[in-house]
Amino acid sequence: MKKMFGTVLAVALASSALAGCGGSAQPTNESAEKSVQGAGGNGDIKGKITFITQRTDLVNDGTFDKYEEAFKKKYPNVEDIEFEGITNYESDMRVRLSANNVGDVMLIPTNIAAKDLGKFFAPLNGLADSLGDLYFKNYKADNGQIYGIVSGVSTEGIVYNKKAFEKAGITAVPKTLDEFYAACEKLKAAGIVPIYINNGAQWPMKMWGEVLVQFSSGDANYLDKMVDTDEPFKLDNEFGKGFTILRTLNEKGYVEKDLYSNVWEASKGEVATGKAGMYFLGNWVINQIIGAGAAKEDIGFFPFPYDNSGKLNALLSADYFYGINVNSKNKPLAEAWIKFMVEEAGYVEASGFIPPQKSKEPGLAQLKEFQSYKPALIESVPTSSKWNDIGNKAKIDFFGGKYIQSILKAKDLKAELDGLNQKWKEARAAVK
Repeated sequence: MKKMFGTVLAVALASSALAGCGGSAQPTNESAEKSVQGAGGNGDIKGKITFITQRTDLVNDGTFDKYEEAFKKKYPNVEDIEFEGITNYESDMRVRLSANNVGDVMLIPTNIAAKDLGKFFAPLNGLADSLGDLYFKNYKADNGQIYGIVSGVSTEGIVYNKKAFEKAGITAVPKTLDEFYAACEKLKAAGIVPIYINNGAQWPMKMWGEVLVQFSSGDANYLDKMVDTDEPFKLDNEFGKGFTILRTLNEKGYVEKDLYSNVWEASKGEVATGKAGMYFLGNWVINQIIGAGAAKEDIGFFPFPYDNSGKLNALLSADYFYGINVNSKNKPLAEAWIKFMVEEAGYVEASGFIPPQKSKEPGLAQLKEFQSYKPALIESVPTSSKWNDIGNKAKIDFFGGKYIQSILKAKDLKAELDGLNQKWKEARAAVK
């Protein structure tokens, strides 16, 4: 089979350019019926398609070849699944969508507005129904039509090294914030870095702000409600509480000493060997820690105890969504491939994801441990364009981590929050 590899494109594509391209995708009863049949694996599954992915590693190491081999055993009339891996996936795919150079199956770029999905992608209602009760079923949908099937689901919590906990004398995972601080103190006393926040890498800092507020509040719409106020950043609201936890960890010496060097890759080895005790990240990092040298049985995962109530929430986040080019010549095969990737290929398990189908148990032992603590699972929702526009106008890099780096080092937290509120207020007044 062929392998193709995307190159970096120097062209940047504005959102308006995306909105002006593509065809119409209004489904009919006939197309919906064919969709269900195609996903069901009848004799119409034949020919070839191209699948474009950001997982260049799995293209290069032959993993997708193995998936294709298993797929062809199920559908012997299939000629070829051609894989194309793209490193700079988001930027390249936006450009290629405008030129209709996207193959048959792809991962939907994250910033395409819901109202524009039908211009580029085929409706997948029949396929979605055939897969049963899905997480994020209507996340990539518009006007009753579903355009994307989630490839995997993650949640955020505390990833920890059990050997480090044992060495520090921690006999049970903390269920409250005070217990969490106590565990950090024991780790520190044992000569172990309690928790790596990876301030130097910047992006992990998002965990202490816009990620944490959604589940500490129990409200998946918490971020969007910010558009209704001029002062979303307060000491006594969810943002202030999360920032206070972060600053407390730093003040007590519970985080890495070198806060300003990017040691992300090195930190995985620190957690793997037990020189560091914890991360506050998603379950996706678990297999990376194991890949850095940890024994599988030595790594655990529990919900972050963000207060002393004993109540635990966890946020479910979607990874990329599979989509089918609205102009694909072989939609039955394309749908069958997506169904196979979700249900049978092994991609979900190898990636350490929670399965897209709610009826399936996760294969990752650490996720089973996480769920044993019975957190209330909150499914994230897309933020509104207005929230994004205000944040961009205010130059607050939500989900980027830079503004939280400033919060960590600020001498006066309230003054720092007042400054953010002023930026937000001015931007809110300017965005209609």
